Amino acid sequence: MSKLPGWLGRLGAELTELGERLEQRRAEAEGEGGEAAPIEPPETAAVPAAAVPSAVPAGAVPAEAGRRGAVADRVPPPPAYAPSVAARPDPVAAIPWGMRVAAEASWRLLVLAGTLYVLMKVISAVQLVVLAFVAALLVTAMLQPTVARLRRYGLPRGLATAVTAILGFVIIGLVGWFVVWQVMDNIDTLSDKVRTGIDDLKNWLLDSPFHVTEQQINDVAKNLSDTIGTNTEQITSAGLQGVTVMVEVLTGMLLAMFSTLFLLYDGKRIWHWALKLVPAQARPGVAGAGPRAWRTLTAYVRGTVLVALIDAIFIGLGIWFLKVPMAVPLAVFIFLFAFIPLVGAVISGALAVVVALVTEGVFTALMVLLVVLAVQQIEGHVLQPFILGRAVRVHPLAVVLSVATGGMVAGIGGAVVAVPLVAVTNTVVGYLRSYGQEEALRHAPSPRGATAIDVAPTPAPGSPPEDSGGTKTK
Repeated sequence: MSKLPGWLGRLGAELTELGERLEQRRAEAEGEGGEAAPIEPPETAAVPAAAVPSAVPAGAVPAEAGRRGAVADRVPPPPAYAPSVAARPDPVAAIPWGMRVAAEASWRLLVLAGTLYVLMKVISAVQLVVLAFVAALLVTAMLQPTVARLRRYGLPRGLATAVTAILGFVIIGLVGWFVVWQVMDNIDTLSDKVRTGIDDLKNWLLDSPFHVTEQQINDVAKNLSDTIGTNTEQITSAGLQGVTVMVEVLTGMLLAMFSTLFLLYDGKRIWHWALKLVPAQARPGVAGAGPRAWRTLTAYVRGTVLVALIDAIFIGLGIWFLKVPMAVPLAVFIFLFAFIPLVGAVISGALAVVVALVTEGVFTALMVLLVVLAVQQIEGHVLQPFILGRAVRVHPLAVVLSVATGGMVAGIGGAVVAVPLVAVTNTVVGYLRSYGQEEALRHAPSPRGATAIDVAPTPAPGSPPEDSGGTKTK
């Protein structure tokens, strides 16, 4: 019993020291910015004296802080001679701005090129149908004003379409029949004149200063005869291919006729149906560009027909006055080839000169050449700018490149439709550019403050100023 008071005293002192240590650790945790976690004191009721820890002197470092210091001591600092390594930049930021722009443009151009390639492959696969439909569009652009005029006179749409189509096809058929009749009627005279012309050309070459001998001329004629004899199979196959081409031409003409009838009768409904295939956001712009493109195509076709008719009439009259045989078929040929810009005039004029040279001699051929050049110069510098106007004006370089491209892709048909396609594309692109700018300005936020004053409408010079109520002061 004498040891119990001493043991209780030591237990009370140790509990006091344990409480002080807990308070110290809580204060240190709060000083570091954290919130001290609650620490439950150990159960001391049954703790023997030997298990109670000894007192910690004041200023002692806690065990956790000691462990942190030990870890920090084990990590050595970097040496002083080690170079400083900068952080690697973002790969996108490392590429120059110009190269990024070029890459963005390049992949978009590749997508467009692939789309155009696929489109050209599809067009080449159905070339006959495409050319027939384009020809129907051209004929419709030429005949549609007649249908509109007949409807203004009170005729129903179906009757006006039928009258216009029948009248147009009858005129074309009569012209074709007259050309064939002229050729068949003058074929014997033409063959005789061709033989006489060849003999005259031979004599002229013998008497010319070019020192051409009769033996050389006979050798050239013999070589031509031998070439024709050895290439009989090729000529025969070419004739068979010509028959196939004629069948395709007749099929295309039938398709063009049916397409023209439907376009004349129901063109507006077909256009409205085509607009439904366009996305809703782009539909207003396309709806505005369509009528403008049609007006451009109509102006081009009507102007080209008028210019071609003037060329055919004046060159045909010149050929007729010079007594060149088959003046009417040559005039029709000049009219048809006038639809091929630049190239058609050269081919038709060269054919007229060759026929005059073979049938009438060198002097007549020179006179025909002068007539052709004079009419074509008047056409290029007076008729086309006056008749076609600025609506379908295309740069000559664009005309040459488009005709060459159309001829390479689709032959004569491609050369015919190349220039109107470029003219319509120019009109559509110009309108869509203006429409996009107007839409951007319409949806732009309205100016405020000093900016609103700068863009406010100002009165014209010399006009009286307006007062605050909007009335003009006198």
